[in-house]
Amino acid sequence: MINTLNFEYGDKTIQELVLLFNNHQLNLEPGFQRDSVWTINDRKKFIESIFQNYPIPSIFLYKRSDNGKLTYDVIDGKQRLESILMFQGVTGFKGMRFSIKSRFGPLDEVIEWSWKRVQQKGHEHKLMSYKIQTVDISGELSDIVDLFVRINSTGKRLTGAEKRHARFFFSPFLKQASKLALREKEFFLKNRILSPSQISRMKHVELVCELIASIHSEGPINKKTALDSIIGGQSINAISLKRCVGECHRILNIIRKMFPALHTTRFAHSVDFYSLFLLVWQLDKSRCILTNPRRNRQAQVLLTWLSNGVDTVRQQLKRTEAIKPEQRLFGDYFLTIQAQTDYIPQRKKRGEILGQVLGGLFEKKDAHRSFTIEQRRLIWHSDELKKCAKCGERLTWNNFTIDHIRPHSRGGKTSMDNAKIMCRQCNSKKG
Repeated sequence: MINTLNFEYGDKTIQELVLLFNNHQLNLEPGFQRDSVWTINDRKKFIESIFQNYPIPSIFLYKRSDNGKLTYDVIDGKQRLESILMFQGVTGFKGMRFSIKSRFGPLDEVIEWSWKRVQQKGHEHKLMSYKIQTVDISGELSDIVDLFVRINSTGKRLTGAEKRHARFFFSPFLKQASKLALREKEFFLKNRILSPSQISRMKHVELVCELIASIHSEGPINKKTALDSIIGGQSINAISLKRCVGECHRILNIIRKMFPALHTTRFAHSVDFYSLFLLVWQLDKSRCILTNPRRNRQAQVLLTWLSNGVDTVRQQLKRTEAIKPEQRLFGDYFLTIQAQTDYIPQRKKRGEILGQVLGGLFEKKDAHRSFTIEQRRLIWHSDELKKCAKCGERLTWNNFTIDHIRPHSRGGKTSMDNAKIMCRQCNSKKG
């Protein structure tokens, strides 16, 4: 395959690189870049290496023109450059300063050195004059992205989520999923669905992409084949995307309220959580009432029961003990999490088992939410007082409304025996 890339090999001092950053000519966050994964110890060791004058790997820069201004997008070396800027407390990194342990003379003791102390002692030239080998690259953006993925296939290798982010950073689907993933990050962390290290490798974005794609497909998807297609393609239009993102956000909120002890069950694992999410989405789509506190408490108990049963079966099999007949449901679920967990058949089977356990627990809403004209007329004439049930205001035919006594969202029927007349103001206030 022919590429368009041109390479210029050279070097730049740290002073030159910092100046480029301060002049907004060094972009650490081009669209294809991944999130930082270095720990503070990684950063300290890197700065210590510079002060010891050890060689460090080359930095790869995408050289381009931004409205006539020479700009460098960092392809490889983002975390090294970040560490330098953090150590110095450059604008944008002031709250991320750190110190290192080092010495500058053979007779000196090893002590803590902040950038301020380095400057006070006249050692700043050791950092600022240090030369870093650079590779300036120009060419088509698509080839730059391919190079980014290739370079980052070694060391801390790119995850599938990071590769998709690099290749499809321009995708509206990925942009919307990333926004929602950021909003739900604390939920994923609090419930132990994902760990901080997984979040740093964009696994939360990948999970949200799966959930949105599954809503669009109206069922389980094959993760390995479906995500690249839907993120990189044009298979979902803007209107459908907005609807699916909204539904995903709403179902996550429902799960948050339904299962407050989710983190204590195996359904805090991303594989199992995916199946639980889809079941709740399907129940909601089937007009099930998912806001009844008593039913939700029962659902949490049943979910914990299933989780404990599956974990018990796993321990038994580790000890080569046979599964009892009454444990068959747990055994069937356990089989779906042993291999090919992200394939459609396994996901469907998990969903079926969850449906058996939880599906019959919830009532369904009345299919008709609004009262008909005939019902309105009958209710008006059968009400002797003709006063608002809320404020007592005298009503007329032209200013009365009808509301459910038992809310429709909680299973109230749209029938005459579940109706009350209200003034428009009170009805609108109740939300």
